[in-house]
Amino acid sequence: MPRLLALLLLFGAGLAPAQAGTVVSGAADSVSVTVYRQPGRAKGAIDRNWPGGYALITERRTIDLPPGESVVRFEGVAEGLMPETAVLSGMPRGVKEKNRDARLLSPAGLVDAYLKRSVTLRRTNRKTGKVTEQDAIISAGPAGGVIVQTAQGHEALGCSGLPERMLYPQAPPDLSPRPTLSVIATSDRATRATVQLTYLAEGFDWAANYVADMRSDSRTLDLMAWLTVANGGATGFPDARLAVIAGQPDKRARRAQPRPTAGPLRLTCWPMDVTSTHPRWALAPLEMPPPDMEMTGAEDIVVSAQRRTHRAMAMPVAAPAPPPPPPPPPEDVGDLKLYRVPVRVDVSANGQKQVALLRQAGVKVERLYAATVHTAIEEAQPMTLRLRVQNRQADGLGIALPSGRVALFEEVGGIRLLAGEADIGDKAEGERVDYDLTQSADARIVARIVSESRKTRRWRIGLSNARPFAVTAEITIAHDIHPRPMNMERRGDSWIWRALIPANDTVELGYAERLAR
Repeated sequence: MPRLLALLLLFGAGLAPAQAGTVVSGAADSVSVTVYRQPGRAKGAIDRNWPGGYALITERRTIDLPPGESVVRFEGVAEGLMPETAVLSGMPRGVKEKNRDARLLSPAGLVDAYLKRSVTLRRTNRKTGKVTEQDAIISAGPAGGVIVQTAQGHEALGCSGLPERMLYPQAPPDLSPRPTLSVIATSDRATRATVQLTYLAEGFDWAANYVADMRSDSRTLDLMAWLTVANGGATGFPDARLAVIAGQPDKRARRAQPRPTAGPLRLTCWPMDVTSTHPRWALAPLEMPPPDMEMTGAEDIVVSAQRRTHRAMAMPVAAPAPPPPPPPPPEDVGDLKLYRVPVRVDVSANGQKQVALLRQAGVKVERLYAATVHTAIEEAQPMTLRLRVQNRQADGLGIALPSGRVALFEEVGGIRLLAGEADIGDKAEGERVDYDLTQSADARIVARIVSESRKTRRWRIGLSNARPFAVTAEITIAHDIHPRPMNMERRGDSWIWRALIPANDTVELGYAERLAR
């Protein structure tokens, strides 16, 4: 009988399913991040709270797999990971199942996990220092505050006027300290595998910001662009290979997904006390620099030129840092453009990174005064100061320009001043780039109807120039001009009139508009 029982136990043990082991991959060996702009956002600021773009992230990791079935946890993935896009290669026998562990261990996450459950509420009396503890049940939270139920009734956490905190029996097993993707994998034997994890993640965005410095000849400028990359998630990617995609890929709309329950716990109460009972309401102390730093700063401001020379001779001069490598030209990805950052960068969590996107010196520029005529302009109005750049190599450019905002600076009396700002869309090589900066009273326009009949309407446009030198004007006329003008350019449904206005002078144009009746 004992022998039979032993055989049955052995047979039963053979039939029992083996418990899958857990393998934890804490960090990636290397990572590359390719950021796509928020769909439909050609201009405007990046959303600081949760950027509306996304990123393609590729991680290379090394894991040790035991024989049989195991659960592999990839910790430190992007917070906005889209689990349906995750592709894992390099596993010996592939992947059986994958799961996104979306709930994060945080103050707000703990409250959310312990809803309708019991916790310990600890309070300290400010006058006596006595610490009391009592049982409480979290009734609501964490969004907008926390409501707890005690033996005395319901109350809002943090509104009693006493220092208090909640103690939890244990951390819930379904809360992860970092965003995690877990998969179920199998292996015939114990092995070390180098795998590649690729996925799309929300919560990223990027923008281009241009700085244009006009040269003294007013005919060329030096153009530089900064690339601003935003990561709104809780995971950072140090020493990453970074790239961005310009253009609008055909990305299908995805149902809005809730963000993981991460972040601090924000408690809001109606203010009923004074600052003496709430030290956290008082002003933060003013931080003064150390004495040595303060003295150094004062000397730099008030010392004479002789003193500065003495300091420069006494202190060793550090060698200038080598200039960063020039950004490579963009690459074609279908109808899109890929811009690579030539150095590795840290894409920090909940932060923004700015790196050089392009540098072009000596770009030819044309200064124009622009206006559009579609209705009568009875009183003289200022025209728009426009800077025009032809995006071609012959003019010092010839590179695909992503959309963004440009700031133009000019030097006046030895001082570099901001002349204006403008937005541009995506511009391919060979396209015209117009920077409409500001309304300028130096050039004005009037447009009056001289006469009108059943079939035609006669117009007269007058342009004036208050500058001591000649300027060029470009007027868009949104009319059907008849007969066809010989000295104008057809652009879409409009006619373009370019006129040279002499210094302190005026020019006029008369034409007939054909009426559709």
